[in-house]
Amino acid sequence: MSAKTKEPRVVAIIPARYHSNRFEGKPLAEICGKPMIRHVYERAMAVPMLSRVAVATDDERIAECVRSFGGEVVMTRPDHVSGTDRLAEAATIMGIDEHDVVVNIQGDQPLFDQAVVEQVARPLLEDPALPLSTLIYKIVREEEINDPNHVKTVFDVNGMALYFSRSPIPHQRNPEDVEKPTYYKHLGFYAYRKGFLLTFVGLPEGEWERFEKLEQLRALEFGYRIKVVLTGHDSVEVDTPKDLERVEEMILRAGNGRG
Repeated sequence: MSAKTKEPRVVAIIPARYHSNRFEGKPLAEICGKPMIRHVYERAMAVPMLSRVAVATDDERIAECVRSFGGEVVMTRPDHVSGTDRLAEAATIMGIDEHDVVVNIQGDQPLFDQAVVEQVARPLLEDPALPLSTLIYKIVREEEINDPNHVKTVFDVNGMALYFSRSPIPHQRNPEDVEKPTYYKHLGFYAYRKGFLLTFVGLPEGEWERFEKLEQLRALEFGYRIKVVLTGHDSVEVDTPKDLERVEEMILRAGNGRG
């Protein structure tokens, strides 16, 4: 009798770096008495489907912070160009199986809803041939449509991404038309099959990626499918100290600001 196929595990890795042009030391910035990286880590630990959560960093200050609250940390090389490269090295160090699912949780989103982790990972558990999935959110704030910091996407009838852009897509040819297009923005949550993650970081930079500065375009350019999952949960990113103030106010308003 053949052995049963092992069910893939779902593991979360949180890439974190200390140096940032806009916000130096961002992962260690305090929100309601706790460093931001701890807020993110504890939210991830509360997700039932995750079998393991780790922070991937090259900075001993971040590593020591994570260890101080009992979190798992993986030390990675300092020369990574992107968070995805750091993710791939960490997944290798951690000995994650090639069929397991690795969820990339951004370390600057301390208010992410735990439901989004299952939403982004579920397609890879249901379709073993799918290499990569990510989240999208229907744009409700009009100012985000033309903001290049909010990446827009279009997708086919099967929910597979066609393109991602910092420009508004689709472009409305006749602006006087009554019917307006629906715009969707990309949220920075990814789920990778471990084997594909290593393949992805081994690919050369794509032409469209080079212009748009969007890594996910590399996957599309080299012919890999990306499943996009529409979520009802937006996520606030902390890019500046001003964003940090906004997040702290939101936590305090929700009554969750007690250390």
